[in-house]
Amino acid sequence: MAKKALVAYFSCTGTTERAARVLAAAIGAKVYEIEPAEPYTAADLDWTDKKSRSTLEMKDESCRPAIAGRCADVAESDVIFLGFPVWWYTAPRIVETFLESYDFAAKTVVPFATSGGSGLGKTAAAMRKVCPSAAVAEGRMLNGRQDEAALRAWAEGFLR
Repeated sequence: MAKKALVAYFSCTGTTERAARVLAAAIGAKVYEIEPAEPYTAADLDWTDKKSRSTLEMKDESCRPAIAGRCADVAESDVIFLGFPVWWYTAPRIVETFLESYDFAAKTVVPFATSGGSGLGKTAAAMRKVCPSAAVAEGRMLNGRQDEAALRAWAEGFLR
């Protein structure tokens, strides 16, 4: 029996959203956007500013930005493909908010990310600490134009 999938993602500029939507279409999954309760501005995302919101959040390991709304589809999904832009070599803190907001027992979380220059690094290990009840896969980068057939082949390994 095939497992039920959800593609959840956080995206500020649309890059991760595009990758998430291609992945969801490739595997026939529902999509959920992790929206911050307080949207990020361009100034908030300025990583060169030591006082920008994103910089301050990433420096504070206990920071958990609030999410606007909840996702009922998490409970009925077996596999959650979780997308985000890489910030400071890992997932943004709002992704940790998402992982701590639901029961992921007996679920598989598959991270995927977009980045202008860095990879996933130790993101999966960090997610396992935040969400110990889930099986967290190593995941992959989804930069650039995505091929639906290639994404389907990759994702199907988690859906059997």
